[in-house]
Amino acid sequence: MRARETSIFMRPLLKWAGGKRQLLPALRRHYPASFDRYIEPFVGSGAVFFDLFAAGHLEGRPVRLVDLNADLIGCYRAVRDQTEAVIAALAGLEDEHRARGSACYYEVRDGRFNPARVGRVPPSRPGGATACTPDLAAMFIYLNRTGFNGLFRLNRHGAFNVPVGRYAAPRICDAAHVRSVARALSSDGVSLECMPFEHALADGRRGDFIYCDPPYAPLSRTSSFAHYTAEGFGAPDHSRLQAAVVAAARRGATVLMSNSSAPDIVAAYGGPAARSAGLTLEYVPARRAINSQATRRGPVNELIITNAPARDLSNVTTHMLRARGPRGAKGRRQKSNVA
Repeated sequence: MRARETSIFMRPLLKWAGGKRQLLPALRRHYPASFDRYIEPFVGSGAVFFDLFAAGHLEGRPVRLVDLNADLIGCYRAVRDQTEAVIAALAGLEDEHRARGSACYYEVRDGRFNPARVGRVPPSRPGGATACTPDLAAMFIYLNRTGFNGLFRLNRHGAFNVPVGRYAAPRICDAAHVRSVARALSSDGVSLECMPFEHALADGRRGDFIYCDPPYAPLSRTSSFAHYTAEGFGAPDHSRLQAAVVAAARRGATVLMSNSSAPDIVAAYGGPAARSAGLTLEYVPARRAINSQATRRGPVNELIITNAPARDLSNVTTHMLRARGPRGAKGRRQKSNVA
């Protein structure tokens, strides 16, 4: 089936560090025209999955949505399987937040959410089940909508520790949106799996379309944010990921990946092993949204790493500027009807 171009966008359920909403127009240029199966080893907010789903590109195809974050997968499973119960619990949290604001946030975070996670979030292991009740899933969504920058961060002891955000009137319970997300996640062929990225990538083969959005390598020592799990995601993890991505590409899978333009990443994916697997680098300017100082948020170069040739999407307008290379992003901003 030939993919059709579209500006339809289905909004993800969650905010997520490094979410790909603004990068979608650049990523769409590398969506393959046809593929047999879709795999996301770092699903996060699922922006690319929802984009593909809304455009009809996933119809009749198996889909593997994978993440090592057990809270995240547990929340998605609860939304898929117990939609109305999650909505009811989320509506109750919205009422509480309107009445008590930040005091409600910290009481939910420290008095309910973290204690409820004990014994329900399993040790990281392939295929580990995530026992998540509708109440726990609703708290996860609530904290995501009202916490600082929508971050999910765990301390070294595995406790969620993001402070409250500064939102005047956050929209916490959007029942219609939750139901639309549930419909997408419950579509035939869609699976939600909690496991390390290696296990998902090791299964990649010819006919597969794999999109990887790992925790970004830091551009500086002070810009690192990778504690989506208590163990974090550091240089050794990026090295293992590079080897797994190169191996999948060599087996014939179509690979699309986004990452920072940190020197180590440029060297890893611009080196001989990656080039021999057909991987190329494209610099794309994007806006840095996560920094404790607002003045340090701004345009930076990100990388698109892929073995899929770029297609002409001139009929789709875009927020993105087209970068010339690692030293600067030059171009003109175009109007867009893409959310």
